[in-house]
Amino acid sequence: MEYVTRIVIIGGGPGGYEAALVAAQLGAEVTVVDCDGLGGASVLTDCVPSKTLIATAEVMTTFDSSYEELGIIVADDTPHIDTPARVVGVDLGKVNRRVKRLALAQSHDITASVTRAGARVLRGRGRLEGQQDVDGSRKVVVRAADGSEETLVADAVLIATGGHPREVPDAQPDGERILNWTQVYDLDELPEELIVVGSGVTGAEFAGAYQALGSNVTLVSSRDRVLPGEDPDAAAVLEDVFRRRGMNVMSRSRAASAKRVGDRVEVTLADGRVISGSHCLMAVGAIPNSSGMGLEEAGVKVKDSGHIWTDKVSRTSAPGVYAAGDVTGIFALASVAAMQGRIAMYHFLGDAVQPLNLKAVSANVFTDPEIATVGYSQADVDSGKIDARVVKLPLLRNPRAKMQGIRDGFVKIFCRPGTGIVVGGVVVAPRASELIHPISIAVDNNLTVEQIANAFTVYPSLSGSIAEVARQLHTRKTAGEG
Repeated sequence: MEYVTRIVIIGGGPGGYEAALVAAQLGAEVTVVDCDGLGGASVLTDCVPSKTLIATAEVMTTFDSSYEELGIIVADDTPHIDTPARVVGVDLGKVNRRVKRLALAQSHDITASVTRAGARVLRGRGRLEGQQDVDGSRKVVVRAADGSEETLVADAVLIATGGHPREVPDAQPDGERILNWTQVYDLDELPEELIVVGSGVTGAEFAGAYQALGSNVTLVSSRDRVLPGEDPDAAAVLEDVFRRRGMNVMSRSRAASAKRVGDRVEVTLADGRVISGSHCLMAVGAIPNSSGMGLEEAGVKVKDSGHIWTDKVSRTSAPGVYAAGDVTGIFALASVAAMQGRIAMYHFLGDAVQPLNLKAVSANVFTDPEIATVGYSQADVDSGKIDARVVKLPLLRNPRAKMQGIRDGFVKIFCRPGTGIVVGGVVVAPRASELIHPISIAVDNNLTVEQIANAFTVYPSLSGSIAEVARQLHTRKTAGEG
């Protein structure tokens, strides 16, 4: 009888369920241990819900910012007064019900795909039990909600347990007025005055979304600017847009505490200032879900931050144990988690595998405008990490942007000075997440700016700016610049 490799995956997010599909297709016996529903936080409380909410906000922003310029007449607009009332509103309760419905449907679709592929889905929390057995197998103990336990034997284990919102001791979420990003979808009414603490990707996305939906938003940033980890030119554009749309952006302001005062929330800053709002959203990072899993006893190296150490094929320090996704602290992106999970299964099951290449990862901040990036960054160039030439072209010069009333944004491409090979790019625009793809293909395949410049683009189109930047880089190269 032919031996079947046993795989146990702890965690059903993108890293877990994508790994399950690969392992099952390669003939392994797969069990996915999950306590919340397949799709994990990405589908149920994070990526899918937030981007669904942002989709509504995007429509509101597009309408508010361009309907007059595009010649659209709204019947109940009031142009005869100096500050006309907003003519388009939002029913947040209805929006959030749609958010939850779509997230649940996506989770059900993923579960159906995984079970159809032949994997078993087991509801509960998994933990490693001791060291590797003499035959090379591992034991995983699964504890169900009712307290019952089942022990699974695996030839390989993948840990893909994700993370959860970081909490400030003196700003504990209550789910009503002080919220983390998993709790905002329980709101039935739009926050009148929302204080968002944290100006990273999560904070910026929610601040922009709620401002567009109609809230008065204050964004508390401990750094000099919003999105401190992103391209500085892109962050500057977004901060300017935020302020222009009426957001109160408080730079170099660290929140020390948040407390309920009746139906209000008071946020005290480290310098003693106090700001007040109807609601407060804490967006101060995430903690990996790695505790209580028997990792150290199993020989799995865990960093001081709680993240699991992995190599470029997703192996941990313990034989037969792999890890993927946010619990590794590599990149908090669903696409990276999925790739890590797939790579782990390809590697263990002996299929062809390429190590994880972080310089080919494309990422997007779903603000309005969106910020999409791939490859080497402006910081890499400025620090001398890579020698590259850079051209940035504002979207204001693009004919399609003019037609659509788009004023903010740009395309930036980085290329090697000698060869013209594209090594990175930034797009700030509506739907930048779609526009970054040709640059991603160029980075992944070592294409040159000449090749990008010579490819046909539709006229008029926003993607025409990508070709134009490539042409400028190629022209400067042939002219001897750099």
